[in-house]
Amino acid sequence: MTTIRIATRESALALWQARHVKTLLQRTHPEINTTLVPMTTRGDQIIDRPLAEIGGKALFLKELELAMLENRADIAVHSLKDVPAQLPEGLGLAAVLERGNPYDALVSNQFGSIDELPVGARVGTSSLRRRCLLKLSRPDLEILDLRGNVNTRLAKLDDGLYDAIVLATAGLQRLGFGDRVRQQLRDEPWLPAPGQGIVAVESRLLDEEINNLLRCLVDTRATAAAAAERALAFRLDAGCHVPLGGFAEEKDDGFVLRAMLGMPDGSEVIRETITGGPESTKELGLRLAERILELGGQHILDACESAGS
Repeated sequence: MTTIRIATRESALALWQARHVKTLLQRTHPEINTTLVPMTTRGDQIIDRPLAEIGGKALFLKELELAMLENRADIAVHSLKDVPAQLPEGLGLAAVLERGNPYDALVSNQFGSIDELPVGARVGTSSLRRRCLLKLSRPDLEILDLRGNVNTRLAKLDDGLYDAIVLATAGLQRLGFGDRVRQQLRDEPWLPAPGQGIVAVESRLLDEEINNLLRCLVDTRATAAAAAERALAFRLDAGCHVPLGGFAEEKDDGFVLRAMLGMPDGSEVIRETITGGPESTKELGLRLAERILELGGQHILDACESAGS
């Protein structure tokens, strides 16, 4: 009997995602065994510094990827927004699952929206993109760094360390905290991170047996949207030190891809939109990235790189 070993981080959200993949696989392939291989990554261990200072979101993947390369695991389950545009040699994304809620959420025990926050309110986030958009919306806010898993971040809010925090709606909903969302941030100027709300499965490219079993997980709409958003991020070489938003939506017979690239303090922001057919959404992302570079995006990228070095 085939056994699929699923590498996952040990956070509650990561375990939810891995168990979700496990359930879907067993539902379609009842003849196989699946087992979780939980592990702690360096990104989970270092929570007292911003991600941009310690190596970026790839720190959440390295241990899981090493487990696959050393044949201690067969697949790894990730939040797609944490997956770099370029993966290690021999590994690839075998399945992009149906997208959950892609939007950011404001969580607060006192205030119902960003507009209701008092002048100088303390807002927690670990994302430079969210920091940029918060500053763009409300320059008066005090933006404080916020690391840790979802439960830890909510606990810090409840302890009074922040007046509000910004998290991904999908993560809150998947962990049963959907009732804590006070405002979904989906209107201008807000854009989610590329891949936000999507669970993805990484595997060894040459493992045909495993990859064939994973095909049942693939959602074609989410795969097309992810291709556009990830191509955008790849062309702009945007890691977690660059505030980048990108969101592709299926409209009529094609896709609309919106993007924003900005400075962390919100002082400069480039926003652009492009539309195209469904046949090559990756090309759509590359074209939009080129347009952003033509509009001065390279200046923002260089400034963010200098600030992060």
